[in-house]
Amino acid sequence: MKLTATLFNAQQGHTELMRIWHSAKAMLIAGHRMSLTLAKQTRSVEQNAMLWSVLGDIASQVEWHVDGRAQKLSGEDWKDILSAGLAKHQRVAAGIEGGFVMLGQRTSKMTIADMSELITLGHAFGDERGVKWSRTSLGRDFPDEYFEDAA
Repeated sequence: MKLTATLFNAQQGHTELMRIWHSAKAMLIAGHRMSLTLAKQTRSVEQNAMLWSVLGDIASQVEWHVDGRAQKLSGEDWKDILSAGLAKHQRVAAGIEGGFVMLGQRTSKMTIADMSELITLGHAFGDERGVKWSRTSLGRDFPDEYFEDAA
């Protein structure tokens, strides 16, 4: 048996934890061992979609110097660059065949707050370079007047 709950506030959290306790109590009385893990919620599906839209807009419009020449990079490359920009301390490892590898953060492990910070960093970076954002990069609540193709 696996029980899952998302806790939003103290009152709702108490109700959810009591629901889980009632189910778990019966299993414990029956002699089963149970495991409980509490963790901050990781990024949302919507945040992940927005991040990849932001990365795609940057990838299609911004050139960056790599190996001494300006070039367009993939969304995955931009994810590595921007997530390394969030880190308070960046880690660099020697590559197996020479060169260096930047050890970035895994966005799949980021909390909702961390992901919001990464998306904000992406927007700031793109704004500084004149990126024209797609609607999916700004969110569905962004005003229509911003988009040139708005009717």
